[in-house]
Amino acid sequence: MIDPGLKDKVVLVTGGNNPFGIGAAIARAFASQSANSFIHFFRQEIDFRYKDQSNSHSQQPGLGFFFEQQRKTADEVVTSIRKSGGKAESWEGDLRNPKNVNRLFEEAEKAFGQVDILVNNAAEYVADTFVPSNTLGKEAELWDGGPMVSTIDVESHDRHFAVNARAVAILMSMFVRRIIERQTNWGRIINISADCAWGCPKEISYRASKYALESYSRSAAAELGPYGITVNVVSPGPVQSGYISPEMEEALITDIPLRRVGRPEDIANTVVFLASEQASWVTGQLIFVHGGHRMALGQ
Repeated sequence: MIDPGLKDKVVLVTGGNNPFGIGAAIARAFASQSANSFIHFFRQEIDFRYKDQSNSHSQQPGLGFFFEQQRKTADEVVTSIRKSGGKAESWEGDLRNPKNVNRLFEEAEKAFGQVDILVNNAAEYVADTFVPSNTLGKEAELWDGGPMVSTIDVESHDRHFAVNARAVAILMSMFVRRIIERQTNWGRIINISADCAWGCPKEISYRASKYALESYSRSAAAELGPYGITVNVVSPGPVQSGYISPEMEEALITDIPLRRVGRPEDIANTVVFLASEQASWVTGQLIFVHGGHRMALGQ
């Protein structure tokens, strides 16, 4: 039996309230290894109601169902971990607010003590584009609470970079300072990106902010090795966190060699590996977990 060396480690996971999501799966996976999971979450105040409300209160995946899960607290996830014999606590805070970024570590330490592993999973996502709004056509008419795709502006840019890049950088900095002050010479940072972070039409700010996260991660890996801290990036492909409808799944799997969409556990397993003793000499890596989706194959 392989011992990953995670017993009694304290793991801080951001964005873990969706019980069907990647963050929740990561928190559960660490708890199953006898680590203590501290789950950050934030219930978005934006009205993401989809015009087709047919699946918003059902168990069938789709955008309506997904955004219902995003509105939840982390209580369901915490309860599931405790019922399985694990330890978990949670705290809510909007990471766009720097005060909440500072407070997050304080809350985690209050619950479990020193944080050993930081998983930056929380993400802000609103579709935007360089195309002027008056030429978007039907794409701008699909949301009740606002356009499905809107032209980039200060607000759409800043909301993405505040959570997906700035909060990640500051959380890493705060984590590192604590490790160095305590001279523990051991730490793990795993940041969650997205395949195609180098650019994607109609998701320009989301993808660009994830690309910034990857750059921060590589710089951190180069600087923090002497302190016993590894830094890696996991880049998921399409993962069923509740948003992929049966019709969308059928279309997606034609571009996935393994012929299925991802499960949150697929990502969680990789994250746990990167935190384990078995990955102690792995740092500065970008690992695609996507079933072969978006492979760059020569013609």
